[in-house]
Amino acid sequence: MAAPLVLALVTAAIIAMEADHTSATPPSLVTFIFGDSLTEVGNNNYLQYSLARSDFPFYGIDYKNGKPTGRFSNGRTIGDIISEKLGIPSPPPYLSLHPNDDAILKGVNYASGGAGILNDTGLYFIQRMSFDDQIDYFENTTKVIKRKIGERAGNNLLNEAIYFIGMGSNDYINNFLQPFLPDGQQYTPDEFLDLLRLKLAEQFTRLYLLGARKMIFHGLGPLGCIPSQRAKSTF
Repeated sequence: MAAPLVLALVTAAIIAMEADHTSATPPSLVTFIFGDSLTEVGNNNYLQYSLARSDFPFYGIDYKNGKPTGRFSNGRTIGDIISEKLGIPSPPPYLSLHPNDDAILKGVNYASGGAGILNDTGLYFIQRMSFDDQIDYFENTTKVIKRKIGERAGNNLLNEAIYFIGMGSNDYINNFLQPFLPDGQQYTPDEFLDLLRLKLAEQFTRLYLLGARKMIFHGLGPLGCIPSQRAKSTF
């Protein structure tokens, strides 16, 4: 899917959700964010052996106080921008929270730099939270939410929450396109795409069964524009 179309779909979804909540105050909106380095806000800071980290200069030079926060950016991430558009605080990284922290009632960010749809994507980063890992943590979150506010209210919160999912780039640049990893040798491009589709359908089903209803998958940007891929290109 082309990047402009992805942005248009996300914008349209935000407008629609804002319309749905015109009678609600902004803090009533709850967002759960899943993804990779495009949406991470610091989870990998808490992974001791992860090689996919951005908690050092010059990351964050245009963010609050000009300091690195674990965002793979000079400033805000996609998740930060979406949260600002919705008029709510950007959800904190899951690993920064105590398991019973009340903050989970307002939304959580599970994104992890190097993560992919497939569990072996980004293997050479040693530690990262794959999409399956992130869903596992979300499942823990759903249990805590229901313990805090009850089964019925918890289900309602989860059903009404907004789920932003950005995943898939690493499955190519840190898996399929790496000559020393087996997937690129084992599958044709079409077979690999089918593998991703099947796995993603399984993961979406898991989220649905855990209560997710308003899910936005913003797809892949142009992979050739990623700095690492530009550095490798001969064009």
